[in-house]
Amino acid sequence: MVRRLTAATAVAMFAVVAATAVVAQSDVVKQRQAVLKEFGTLTRPVGGMLRGSAAFDLAAVQAALDAYIKGAKALPGLFPEGSGPGAGTDALAAVWKDKADFDARFARFEADATAARAAITDEASFKANMPGVLRSCGGCHDVYRQKS
Repeated sequence: MVRRLTAATAVAMFAVVAATAVVAQSDVVKQRQAVLKEFGTLTRPVGGMLRGSAAFDLAAVQAALDAYIKGAKALPGLFPEGSGPGAGTDALAAVWKDKADFDARFARFEADATAARAAITDEASFKANMPGVLRSCGGCHDVYRQKS
């Protein structure tokens, strides 16, 4: 009887731990998707400014760059082993196969956004610096994200 109770307790604890791991993985996927969606939301008007279809807005550019810097610091930790690829994420297996390069790209993106944040003071400096930041961001999409 005691053995059965001990075994049942062990099985129940394992189930709780396994369920917690699944929830934690889905939470980390949701967290990284939220950061990346914020990037997209903030990048759209910036792209319009670069194309000339929207007026230059220094505050909007600075807000985007601040979000890029903050997000680039957080994102490598939001791709732990076992959190993809799979349903609910566009991340390719390459993220985990070459994690060092993946993480280095975020470090480069953070450095580019930080440098641009210091350099951009007007529309001319924006047009000179922002395309490089956006290329740095988009470089990950080419290698580590499923094409939609």
